[in-house]
Amino acid sequence: MNNTDKAVLIGVLAFLSPFFVFDSVYQAFITITDQHGFAMSGVKFAILATFGEVLGQRIRTGSWSIKGFGVIPKMIVWYVLGVLIKAAFVVFAVGDPVVLNKFLPEAGPLLTAFSISLGLNLIFAPIFMTLHKITDLHIADHHGSMVALIKPINMAQKFSQIDWNTQYGFVFKKTIPLFWIPAHTITFLLPPAFQVVFAASLGVALGVILALAGGRPKTEALTV
Repeated sequence: MNNTDKAVLIGVLAFLSPFFVFDSVYQAFITITDQHGFAMSGVKFAILATFGEVLGQRIRTGSWSIKGFGVIPKMIVWYVLGVLIKAAFVVFAVGDPVVLNKFLPEAGPLLTAFSISLGLNLIFAPIFMTLHKITDLHIADHHGSMVALIKPINMAQKFSQIDWNTQYGFVFKKTIPLFWIPAHTITFLLPPAFQVVFAASLGVALGVILALAGGRPKTEALTV
């Protein structure tokens, strides 16, 4: 761990500590999240998923350098994606139990949570992950400039540029069944207050996974 790693770790701890040390800060966060769920979901993913991507780059390349990375454009994209994720959570959390009840009226909390997670990750997740990859490539094409936010995306070109061996073989085929479905099953089992905290940690994991899937590790020893 170098000095930059230590500085980042101290910064993360300083950012998170008020939520654990001061109950009033945590309660205020919960209240604001309840009252402004969609906006707060966008903010959460803008901060945490972007940090996850930067952390993923550090793991992949060994450097914290963000030159040309496009932190601000990525944060704005993640805000929009965070709102979409919140919408998907609401749709599947409300609709999936209704469908499940038609076939298994006696389904318990575990099966219900698993069913919600399964529907979310098999229907919404692949579309969302592909959309994120397209925006990521678009931002990279403009060297991380804010210009990327106003330039139209050539969707057909970006689809052809995606490394589908990685996108399907790793992101879809491995992370969805082995990580995301179990993780979101746990999410939907938790009380609402704890869902906020757990979902926040998944936001970091999401950024790391998608960043690692964006390129090969620096050394052969680093595998995903």
